[in-house]
Amino acid sequence: MQLVIVESPAKAKTIEKYLGKDFKVLASYGHVRDLPPKDGSVRPDEDFAMDWELYRDKQKRFKEISDAAKQADRLVLATDPDREGEAISWHVRELLAKRKALPEKVDRVTFNAITKQAVTDAMKAPRELDQPLIDAYLARRALDYLYGFTLSPVLWRRLPGAKSAGRVQSVALRIIVDREIEIEHFKADEYWSIIAKLEQDGTEFDARLVKYDGKKLDKLTLGDEGSAKAAQRAVQDARFTIEDIETKPLKRNPAPPFTTSTLQQEAARKLGFSASHTMRCAQSLYEAGAITYMRTDGVQMDGSAIDACRKAIADRYDAYYIPDKPRFYSSKAKNAQEAHEAIRPTDFKRDRAGSGDEGKLYDLIFKRAMASQMAAAQLERTTVTLRDGTGQHELRATGQVVKFPGFFAVYQEGRDDSGDDDEEGLLPNMSKGDAPAKKSVEANQHFTQPPPRFSEASLVKRLEELGIGRPSTYASTLQTLRDRNYVRMEKNRFFAEESGRLLTAFLERFFEKYVSFDFTAGMEDELDTVSDGREEWKKLLAEFWKDFKPKTEEIMDKKPSEVTEVLDDFLSDYLFPERADGKDPRHCPLCETEGREGGRLALRGGRFGAFVACANYPECKFTRQFAKPGSEGDDGANDGAMGEDPETGLPVERKTGRFGPYVQLGEGKDAKRASIPKDLDDFDLEWALKLLSLPRIVGAHPETGKEIEAAIGRYGPYLRHDGKYGKLQNTREVFEVGMNRAVDILAQAANRKGGGRGKAEPIKTLGKHPTSEGEMKVMPGRYGPYVTDGTTNATIPKDMKPEDVTEAQAIELIDARAAKGPAKKKRKAPAKKKAPPKKKAAAKKAPAKKKAD
Repeated sequence: MQLVIVESPAKAKTIEKYLGKDFKVLASYGHVRDLPPKDGSVRPDEDFAMDWELYRDKQKRFKEISDAAKQADRLVLATDPDREGEAISWHVRELLAKRKALPEKVDRVTFNAITKQAVTDAMKAPRELDQPLIDAYLARRALDYLYGFTLSPVLWRRLPGAKSAGRVQSVALRIIVDREIEIEHFKADEYWSIIAKLEQDGTEFDARLVKYDGKKLDKLTLGDEGSAKAAQRAVQDARFTIEDIETKPLKRNPAPPFTTSTLQQEAARKLGFSASHTMRCAQSLYEAGAITYMRTDGVQMDGSAIDACRKAIADRYDAYYIPDKPRFYSSKAKNAQEAHEAIRPTDFKRDRAGSGDEGKLYDLIFKRAMASQMAAAQLERTTVTLRDGTGQHELRATGQVVKFPGFFAVYQEGRDDSGDDDEEGLLPNMSKGDAPAKKSVEANQHFTQPPPRFSEASLVKRLEELGIGRPSTYASTLQTLRDRNYVRMEKNRFFAEESGRLLTAFLERFFEKYVSFDFTAGMEDELDTVSDGREEWKKLLAEFWKDFKPKTEEIMDKKPSEVTEVLDDFLSDYLFPERADGKDPRHCPLCETEGREGGRLALRGGRFGAFVACANYPECKFTRQFAKPGSEGDDGANDGAMGEDPETGLPVERKTGRFGPYVQLGEGKDAKRASIPKDLDDFDLEWALKLLSLPRIVGAHPETGKEIEAAIGRYGPYLRHDGKYGKLQNTREVFEVGMNRAVDILAQAANRKGGGRGKAEPIKTLGKHPTSEGEMKVMPGRYGPYVTDGTTNATIPKDMKPEDVTEAQAIELIDARAAKGPAKKKRKAPAKKKAPPKKKAAAKKAPAKKKAD
């Protein structure tokens, strides 16, 4: 028997169909072991010795592989054709050797596509494991471990609230924060444009003023309303005739087929997919044999694939759409590794594959690959120049028309931020000397715009341009930033959170070298030299560790107050911007209202993170979250006594804490507090007493007889009844909602979550699971949607829409969950056994009394 090891069960199932009965294909389910997440897993003092640990959830799975290996004559390691695939094969071989289960013959095979031809050809051309590629993996894994496990403890002790730092993730975060700072510092400039609405032979078109009073106009030349109105009047009063008509042919060539990076970018632009979701869908398509390997920097297609693509074009279009010679591409990306093909369909006769999001992604890949071998698009751009009689004023109209669509017939590449100057409309037929009729003249006000925040597509593009990280890791890097709450996504754009801003400031100030773009990109270059066999991996690590370790020790020796003082100065402009009234930005507003002297604000460190506080503490209790002031009521200016509670006579005060404004009833440990919601504009004593009175009892539920409560929690206003919750729209509704409305809201919430007494309806029904043969369903659950085959329940990832889950994805999720084994239930401590009752010693019979003589 020949044992073949691949990563996933879907891949194993596909390959097993192509091999004979002599082969057994098993899945490792990804990596089988890793560095234990504790100190000492990489030991620089012992020549960078590394400890590896088999994943707990892979114990049973690897035993199956080990048992099969003992029966096999040959082991074929057929994991993915990249560094991670090589590493998985290396780990499997090392573990089997350790268990003395390694067959005598061990081969490594790779294929760029999971098709019968590609797999059978690969089996005929085995090779040894690629040691330089394994060394590059070891170097990268050790480097990331040493960076994270050495720097993160420094953060925990010197920057409270920080969670972790990573070699690539910290630089990606810096890019996002730098853009946020650019936007904050941006000052908009006013400018005006003059547009003449003209008409020729019944067709209207626009012409822009480009020359005024004999001077060429730049974008910002007309910078105020006065000059714009003067220019508008000049155009209105003048008579313009056509002085010149210039027509130029334009040619646009297609973009190359997708790489990992460009696929992530285009899927984000056109489909709205996150990088991680794109890679998950691509993985499924690859394992189903629909596309070539999806982790690649290569932009070239195999010769046979180019021939198949050109034939597919010929079958769909006429000969004009096929260029005379095939197109060949080369990558311009920094650090590109072009060992693999670009991402393309395995069969150009197949224009559809997968369903849901997988189907959409396949369509994108198919069209991009096909377009890459099509003829260029032929366009014609016309520029019409109009002048007045004096020659002092000039208008210009431009238009563009597609003469031959070429690859446009299939695909056009998306753009992150399209400009507003593109004029691709059609102009009417005109001749020199014509004087088009003037319908109106507009003076339009504009303002320059700040640079846009990064989308996933533009951030991935920027990382690739800088040579930071590898495209195959971008998805997990960006997800980590979200998981750590260093950034948030709004309207598909990255916004830096305050925690991310503070972490970046700390790293820039104390570890500037290690978050610099040049250093991080240079490290990628060095790692590539290791994979090429040109550098020894331990030497690379030694050079890094020589400077990095002493730097972390230096910062660890600093007192937390020293670190905070440095950050206070470094972030001064952000935390304490200039005030409109001209006063000192650090002046404490609470001390000002209470007449105290010397109230000066500064950054402080606390158990739960950094915040701004007054130097007059403890006399002044003013605090503010680490954030730029500006929101109404969050700076403590409105703090103070509000009155008394008429029932208890206790004072009611408004205060500002680290988590925002709140009201307090009474003093000391027994004081009652309530946060002030942001949706209350007219906040007064009456509202304060209402908030302090919560929760409010709406009444007894007509069905259960149990009370319904209305209150405000961490996630906003809500209703609670018998352990179940319903969301309210706003704060006012907490005090206004009646019984009928409350019952309705709770019932709707129960239906949405699949709750209630009845059985929840499936969101989607799929086919039977190939192993359990149970019907697979996508179900709503209390903790989110999940997929089940009746035996195993698997949570659906947050970035995957439950209604779009495919059969292949369902199988993969269920198999992955099943591989982890049953959920471990907390065992109750066994009841102490009562000691058995002590047996009473048998009473000794009193000796019989001798009868008296």
